[in-house]
Amino acid sequence: MSKNTSIQNQIVFITGASSGIGAACANIFASSGAKLILAARRRDRLEELAAKLGKEFNNEMHLLQMDVRDREQVESAISSLPPSWSDVDVLINNAGLSRGLDKLHEGSIQDWEEMIDTNIKGLLYMTRHIVPGMVSRGRGHVVNLGSIAGHQTYPGGNVYCGSKAAVRAITEGLKQDLLGTPVRVTSVDPGLVETEFSNVRFHGDSDRANKVYQGLTPLTPEDIADVVFFCVTRPAHVNISEILLVPTDQATATLVHRRS
Repeated sequence: MSKNTSIQNQIVFITGASSGIGAACANIFASSGAKLILAARRRDRLEELAAKLGKEFNNEMHLLQMDVRDREQVESAISSLPPSWSDVDVLINNAGLSRGLDKLHEGSIQDWEEMIDTNIKGLLYMTRHIVPGMVSRGRGHVVNLGSIAGHQTYPGGNVYCGSKAAVRAITEGLKQDLLGTPVRVTSVDPGLVETEFSNVRFHGDSDRANKVYQGLTPLTPEDIADVVFFCVTRPAHVNISEILLVPTDQATATLVHRRS
């Protein structure tokens, strides 16, 4: 039987780590003895999470208050990592968001900028600064959080779906460019997951956000973190390129079963 990859003492860098899928990933990797670099815009939320994980698992953590949209911030945060934290083994590009559900010709340009800058450019900045080190050290794994929206467009999803289709294409391109190196690349693409996602999409309208998950059992952040962890811990010769996971109550981006 092939030996699974151990996460013990590996450095795992998670963006968007302060809540949702990012925080759930932090939890599962911490429980397996990883050293965590947790990055997010909300320092207070990061500190809260780090205190909880530290108490429970007593593992090492390095916190970065950082917005992946800001290229200079990303460059400076990564280049000033202490030497003991600079050899990143696993990069989880989780920071991402959706804004609005308007028709394209009625959409908010500010919403578009935020999605493109976070979901595409932020992921690119992170990857560009972390992957060269993985290549030179001869080890590493990049996990990009995609979406069912990268596979299927839905009404009002236009730019968000476009940004996630870009993540899918960038992930495939990265895998091709890294062929011949031991660095692995995975895209984990969820359907409906109950996080702050819809609340962010609807600019804080929680009633509208709650309706997204009404009458069905959505995925949880922990479900996604389990899958990310599974991908990262496969034996070194196994690369899980892409996983599309949805709740049992969801068949496609638009076909959902709701119990009244």
